[in-house]
Amino acid sequence: MKSGEIICNKMMIAESFFSRLKGLMFSAKLPDCDGFLIRPCNSIHTFFMRYSLDIIFLDQNFNIVKVLYDLSPWRMTWIYFRSYQVLEMKAGTLKKGLQPGEKLEAVCIS
Repeated sequence: MKSGEIICNKMMIAESFFSRLKGLMFSAKLPDCDGFLIRPCNSIHTFFMRYSLDIIFLDQNFNIVKVLYDLSPWRMTWIYFRSYQVLEMKAGTLKKGLQPGEKLEAVCIS
């Protein structure tokens, strides 16, 4: 990944119990955003999903722990114990080549 490259322009953050529990289940598409950040979180499932996702597992400092491309509906991931948060994006959003250990930066502009 190139320095300064933007992978997500606008993301929603799920931190409450209910928002993390519901996540993107039953949604026809991502709600008015490019990504959905769930924290705390170290494992996800795609039960009741209608579309595939690209997934980035991140630690508390936004270092990449694991990247999964094109995770289909009705799947579960392993538990990634070093992960603190998960960024979910529509499948095909992420370019190949993101590596564990790379650091992402989240900038709040509103």
